[in-house]
Amino acid sequence: MVDRSHFIRRGKLLEYATIGYNSLEGIAAIIAGVIAGSVALVGFGFDSAIEVISGATLLWRLYADVNEEKRERVERRALRIVGVSFLLLAAYVTFDAAKSLIRHEPPQESTVGIIVAVASLIVMPLLARAKRRVAKAIGSKALDADASQTALCTYLSAILLAGLLLNALLGWWWADPVAALVMVPMIVREGLEGTRGERCDDNCGR
Repeated sequence: MVDRSHFIRRGKLLEYATIGYNSLEGIAAIIAGVIAGSVALVGFGFDSAIEVISGATLLWRLYADVNEEKRERVERRALRIVGVSFLLLAAYVTFDAAKSLIRHEPPQESTVGIIVAVASLIVMPLLARAKRRVAKAIGSKALDADASQTALCTYLSAILLAGLLLNALLGWWWADPVAALVMVPMIVREGLEGTRGERCDDNCGR
């Protein structure tokens, strides 16, 4: 039988991978979004930054695993940190997308943005699946929430890609901010669950 320490080490590696990949993804998305004037792409870049925060928070959680009392405390704090970050992202995306729609600000085509979105559609599901296996093995609600956040990034990637392609192929400038607004309900839901600690029950971290 594989012991708990094996899964803790695996979880740490997954979070380091999350931080590394999302750092590169976020920088590329924000730069490409600013150049192209794409609200959805910039918002996606900020989502990558939140993934980095979440990954760092989960590393804190995993390194605290040796102490059960500290483990439980960190579980709850990790959920709230991620939840607040999600709500801040939702506010930013809503404001910027609404501004673009009202001012009729068309984005330029972004090949880099399309490449970033496609790469995330490949990488994020693999990371999310691996994190869920580790979360189940160690009984970590916080890591399971982090896996859900990574899975959400897959959906955001698909929405982003649809908006960018519709603009590039059909000239539907409004598809980009509308795609950004479609992200908002999912982001808010995850944020509220985190801030309320709804993913964390009395057995959190056990």
